Amino acid sequence: MDFDMLGLAPRLLAKLPELGISDPTPIQTQAIPHALNGRDVMGLAQTGTGKTLAFGLPLLDALMKNGSKPAPRTVRGLVLAPTRELAKQIADNLKPFTHGTHLKVGIVVGGAGIHGQIQRLERGTDLLVATPGRLIDLIDRRAVDLSQAQFLVLDEADQMLDLGFIHALRKIAPLLAKKRQTMLFSATMPKQMAELSSAYLNDPVRVEVSPPGKAADKVTQEVHFIEQSNKTGKLIDLLKSHRSELALVFARTKHGSDRLMRQIERAGVDAVAIHGNKSQGQRERAIRDFRDGRIKVLVATDVAARGIDIPGVAFVYNYDLPNVPENYVHRIGRTARAGKEGQAVALCAPEEMGDFRAIEKVMKLSVPVASGQPWEVSGTSPAGRTRRRGGGNGGGGHKGGAPRVGKPANSGAPSGKPQRRRRRAGGGGR
Repeated sequence: MDFDMLGLAPRLLAKLPELGISDPTPIQTQAIPHALNGRDVMGLAQTGTGKTLAFGLPLLDALMKNGSKPAPRTVRGLVLAPTRELAKQIADNLKPFTHGTHLKVGIVVGGAGIHGQIQRLERGTDLLVATPGRLIDLIDRRAVDLSQAQFLVLDEADQMLDLGFIHALRKIAPLLAKKRQTMLFSATMPKQMAELSSAYLNDPVRVEVSPPGKAADKVTQEVHFIEQSNKTGKLIDLLKSHRSELALVFARTKHGSDRLMRQIERAGVDAVAIHGNKSQGQRERAIRDFRDGRIKVLVATDVAARGIDIPGVAFVYNYDLPNVPENYVHRIGRTARAGKEGQAVALCAPEEMGDFRAIEKVMKLSVPVASGQPWEVSGTSPAGRTRRRGGGNGGGGHKGGAPRVGKPANSGAPSGKPQRRRRRAGGGGR
């Protein structure tokens, strides 16, 4: 199906080829017609599948057809995103479609000067992209009026739940116009998502193009079972084996990210770190240097798992495994973008074995082993999930994880470049 068959305004269709966009992705093909008809939409698709235009194009189409200009401090449409990076990415993707029109796309995020944001909001905004925390600050200062907003989009809604933004959403949503169109997009479908949908969507159309918990089909995965104390050396050896390619490394904590970045740099590999303690300017410079290839290694916490759209990322390393298994899917979704192939490498320490088994359970696959042997774990995690010897569906990780019962027969972890020809794990469309 072509874009011109979806019913979009000619002005938007004319912009697509200028921006190098030819054919709609599956999520766009399914979601756009329903959104143009004014239906509430719940879209489920993995990262990198074109969700931004799936809701952004029909949203801009409706705003263009309305023709009116927003009153001072008012907003006509609102997009909520869980992280600054994702909010900026959404705004950057949509702004080119408004060139030459009366529409104004604004963005408000934490880590940036609030007074400048207040001044820009004073003029009125057609479409505002915001992180919940900063938007609440602006609402409390009476700098923005949402009563005229007839469109609401919740992007990466599952991560909003993970980050505790549900309380902010409960405060924000009632401030919008009662008669509105709401769209919710997510990469996974946790139990709370159904509750979120019933609370904020009215008879929504559900569109799904990739089963939740599945990795992109061009991501090749592997795991190294290795002691925590040996992880840094192993990671550095792997990074040195592909110096010319971009690698994204995930660590669990802010301080851990900085420490790991310094260790990588001392080993002679240029690296930069981003996390919640960095200012917005620092984060943007780091991502720009990484995207442009001036820095080959970006060390990040999960703040970057959903806000980085860089087609050139060839490797994703899970230096620390995530406590939430769905976050693993989001992390490795940073590679194999724009039709390219990518490699996802996990480093699993004994205390992370429960987290690793939980990841495999969610993804419904066994990740190929590159070195070492699976750790044996037993006991019960603080969350009450039983970990059985050799596997199970546990969790916990570093925080109160079950004790290690045994060691693998072969704990050595030979260094070297990950094997790109290793069989692909995971499936599902992009």
